[in-house]
Amino acid sequence: TEQAVAVAGGIIGGILLFVLLGITTYLLWKKICRPFSYEKLINPVKTTNKKAIFQDQANSETQLKSTSRSRSVPFIIPPTLHGRDWIHLTNEQVQEDRDPYMTPQSGPRSSFHSLAGAYVVGTINPDLYKFPEDKSETDFPDGNIGRLWFSIEYEQETERLLVSLIKVRKLQPPADSCSPFVKIYLLPDERSYLQSKTKRKTLNPQFDENFVFQVSSKMLLQRTLKFLVYHVDKQKKHHLLGQVIFPLKNEALTEDNKLVIWRDLEKENLEPPSEHGDIQFSLSYNDYLGRLTVVVLRARGLKLHEESPAVGVYVKVSLMNHNKFIKSKKTAALLGTPNPVYNETFSFKADQTELDTASLSLSVLQSNKGEKTLLLGRVVVGPFMYTRGKELEHWNEMISKPKELVKRWHALCHST
Repeated sequence: TEQAVAVAGGIIGGILLFVLLGITTYLLWKKICRPFSYEKLINPVKTTNKKAIFQDQANSETQLKSTSRSRSVPFIIPPTLHGRDWIHLTNEQVQEDRDPYMTPQSGPRSSFHSLAGAYVVGTINPDLYKFPEDKSETDFPDGNIGRLWFSIEYEQETERLLVSLIKVRKLQPPADSCSPFVKIYLLPDERSYLQSKTKRKTLNPQFDENFVFQVSSKMLLQRTLKFLVYHVDKQKKHHLLGQVIFPLKNEALTEDNKLVIWRDLEKENLEPPSEHGDIQFSLSYNDYLGRLTVVVLRARGLKLHEESPAVGVYVKVSLMNHNKFIKSKKTAALLGTPNPVYNETFSFKADQTELDTASLSLSVLQSNKGEKTLLLGRVVVGPFMYTRGKELEHWNEMISKPKELVKRWHALCHST
């Protein structure tokens, strides 16, 4: 029995020894044979070849023997890409030795060329990092007297309007030197304002100043920002260079929505208001679409009826043809102020053949609680059949400049 056990143990030990020897032999063979799974390129081909050649090997193994495009390790095709149909580079010129950090010459490159002649790691293609040009800094229309940049946001909890005055560009001062500053109003309050610092001897002042107006959320959309840009001369006199009027009613003002805005400066109308006030609006006619566009901008010097509290002041725009009513549209009603700002656009269908018989009537109206609407003033623009003077000139200029907004002030009257 003991002999049988000894024999069995010897047999089992021999088998185990044989298995271990086999595993060891396999591992040694695998370790020795692994370096030969690739054929290493010890020395790159000399640059006298001036060509890069792909050679197909047995078992569809492919390797690249090409001139080094820079002082770097030769490129070897990995096993995952073996067996693919590679295009032979027969016309690709080998790049001369150069600084590996120089950007390759620009030009059209195919997707394959981008592999064989790729940019050296660490280089940057500047064409990929070009930002779109900000045309607001360069495109200034003829007659421009300056451009102002600002930003606004509104804090709901504290009911504060935050205004950041950023910069002004291309000012046109009355003298060679210019020392500008800006006054900021929150209309309809024209008695109080906030003022920036004065920038000395510059036509392109950079302000970067912040201002705060306290205004309730209910009244916010009925307010209008007004920027007045002044120049201070050597005698400390202030000269108005231009203004920007910006109504807040069409803006979505929140703490998470900071709006950065630019507007061209406008010259202030220095003429005294007419007896019943004035209204400013733009006209445009698109002959291709047959569309007449009216932009009601603002009114000034209105004579409000104070015997009853005013609910709102609005403008009614009516299109007429042969004194026959066609269609009318209204602006939003603003709380009683003698200088309302609207900036509202209306469009009417009008065939080009109807322009000689059509006219526009703009009426400024005041609505009161429990009473009928009161007319504050009215103006009619149209062809020679209905108008004369500035109203006729405005209409004719609109027709002579199709698709262009023509802006003018007009005096209001009570005539019907």
